[in-house]
Amino acid sequence: MPELTDINLYLFLALALIAEVLGTLGGFGSSLLFMPIASYFFSFQTALGITALFHVVSNLTKIVIFKNGIDKHLLIWVGIPAVVFVSIGAWLSQFLTTSWLEIALGIFLVLTSIAFFMMRNNVLKPTRNYAILGGTISGFIAGAIGTGGAIRGLTLTAFQISTPVFIATSALIDLAIDSSRSIVYFFNGYIKSDIFYLMPPLLLVSILGTFIGKYILSKFSEKQFKQMVLLLVFLTGLSMLYKAFWAA
Repeated sequence: MPELTDINLYLFLALALIAEVLGTLGGFGSSLLFMPIASYFFSFQTALGITALFHVVSNLTKIVIFKNGIDKHLLIWVGIPAVVFVSIGAWLSQFLTTSWLEIALGIFLVLTSIAFFMMRNNVLKPTRNYAILGGTISGFIAGAIGTGGAIRGLTLTAFQISTPVFIATSALIDLAIDSSRSIVYFFNGYIKSDIFYLMPPLLLVSILGTFIGKYILSKFSEKQFKQMVLLLVFLTGLSMLYKAFWAA
């Protein structure tokens, strides 16, 4: 893989910073936006590898910055099935045609975010089965197409946890997910030494983007944060549908 030109590198890092800020605001990571950005500059499989590595450093940053608390029950209920199924999805990614997965996920995200927003005053009953199902689906999708954070975000919105706990718990789950799929991607041949030069600047992007996102979040209430999560999920679903049909 040839290195990016200076102009493309600066553009890539600037877009990555925007993705990191918005990912922090949404509470479920930057891969929703970063994966499409990376796939514009690199092949789909290389983009999967870069996204996984970037998300590892990004989530480490969030865990350090949002260290006020982690929900241990959600960490287990959502995290364990997510780690198991992200490995399955990552292995299957070399055989799957991703366009139909993107269309199905886009429709799901749009319809589910609308439903959650319409019944925002009627809190869903947080159950263990719902958490396990959300972890399973988000893990598999993350492994297969590079981003499952929106589904994890929808899952966590059903539980009444504060913004810092939401972000820290989601980041720790995501760290386990990205560490697992990075190993599988490496053996699939998606992660090669010629992308490692991107890691130092992406580390700086993750730190700066997380701090900017945290500052912006300090201006919002818990209710506004949850509405922001649903809005970003909705917009992500629309963007995935646009990409899938535009590319077809």
